[in-house]
Amino acid sequence: MKHLSLSAQRFPRRATSAVAAAAVAFAFAGCANYSGISSDKQIAAPDKFEATQSVPGQGGQWPSLDWAKQFGDPQLPQLIDEALADNPSIAQAQARIAKASSYIDTSRSALYPKVNGSYSWTRELYSANALFPPPYGGTWYSENNALVSASWDLDLWGKNRARLNQAVSQEKAAEADMQQARVTLAASLARTYNQLALLYALRDVAQREIANRQDVGRITNGRVAAGLDTNVERRTAEGNVATSQTSLTELDGQIESVRYQLAALLGKGPDRGLQIAKPVIDPKVNVTLPDNIPADLISRRPDIIAARWQVEAATQNIKEAKAEFFPDINLTAAFGFDAFGWSKFLQSSSRQIQFGPAIHLPIFDAGALRAQLKGRYADFEGDVANYNQTLVSALNDVATNISAIRSLDKQMSDANRALTAATSAYQLAVIRYKAGLSPQLQVLNADDNRLANEQTVTNLRLKRTDLQIALIKSLGGGFDATSTNLAIDGSGQQQAANPTTNQTSPSQ
Repeated sequence: MKHLSLSAQRFPRRATSAVAAAAVAFAFAGCANYSGISSDKQIAAPDKFEATQSVPGQGGQWPSLDWAKQFGDPQLPQLIDEALADNPSIAQAQARIAKASSYIDTSRSALYPKVNGSYSWTRELYSANALFPPPYGGTWYSENNALVSASWDLDLWGKNRARLNQAVSQEKAAEADMQQARVTLAASLARTYNQLALLYALRDVAQREIANRQDVGRITNGRVAAGLDTNVERRTAEGNVATSQTSLTELDGQIESVRYQLAALLGKGPDRGLQIAKPVIDPKVNVTLPDNIPADLISRRPDIIAARWQVEAATQNIKEAKAEFFPDINLTAAFGFDAFGWSKFLQSSSRQIQFGPAIHLPIFDAGALRAQLKGRYADFEGDVANYNQTLVSALNDVATNISAIRSLDKQMSDANRALTAATSAYQLAVIRYKAGLSPQLQVLNADDNRLANEQTVTNLRLKRTDLQIALIKSLGGGFDATSTNLAIDGSGQQQAANPTTNQTSPSQ
């Protein structure tokens, strides 16, 4: 790239106008061009993806920010609030927003004139055998120089404005990323808390199993005393009780481990997890789907919003790169005083005045500007693809969770019937064993079946709660871009959809 600079110091008006006109004409005649560089990629519309069968509307409401309250456990919303209030992951996202905001301030400053002032005092001994003859040569002199200068980039082609818009878009993307971090953290904490509830439920099952096997052991002792059983049956009963106690101890270890996981999610030390009370989650909560999910999901998922703002930022980058093909015109002016010594420093004869335009013109750059623009279009197409993939993944997240809940509901029906039958069989086996009508082995087999079915029902019941939380997260976790400053209006959507046809520069 070659730069052409024009400056004037007390330049005659006619000469200045002539030079300026010649420079502008030369600019338009010699500037590089970006013909043939474009993109036809566009962000996908939600209605492009068929989802009415997989994600049917049920007339429900979108999740609200206090969605955790519906699970009936007052401790859960408190833990989520605690995690969101002071968590390193949220602090990292906020730091990224602050950094993006600084870029906005930097970019905005380029739109306005800049004024600088300077003063220098120099004490110098001039050589008697050099440029300056006596009385200057061989004498010490002090030089005072004061200057106030101003400059203003006219930004005729919108390069600085595009750079500012790009910085704003990056800040919006960072804000959306923070909202995504909040949604992810809240859902992760709720699902881990539900895991704690599951372990406590399984622990209750283990305690009941210990009681049942102790009852069988007492029956066995009576039968041994009556001569109906031997020490083999007695030792078997004692071993079964010990096995159940081992399972209980294992569950206690898992409970403690999950408590530490919750403490980490809270951003606290492991001791904080030991203070968490036993969960009392209501497993009957059912999240009904809102209508028009594909169309409304794009404003409910912060990851989609973040991807959307990245596309907008890429669009502004393209505008900036296109403006680079046109000349920059910078107006400069300066006024000050320059004199030897102090006596004449502020006199009219010591004035120095400078003014004039500076034109930076791309004439030949060996294809650097075109290569830069191609790179910006490549970034744009990558961001468009990322947006489309994020939208597809979001719809599939919702559909997958709905499918899993449907399948689990069918499993629950079968598992409850199996548990009812196994419990009845166990009770009959105990009665027959106590009456001496059946051996101990029959009771033990019936007990194992009943225990396995009860554990299955317990796992399915709390797994359904986990899927409900996952569904809430896939629906945005209460985020709504329309109620924040993150929504993109129609003009922004048009720009991001096709940057080639929406330019505010001479590139049209």
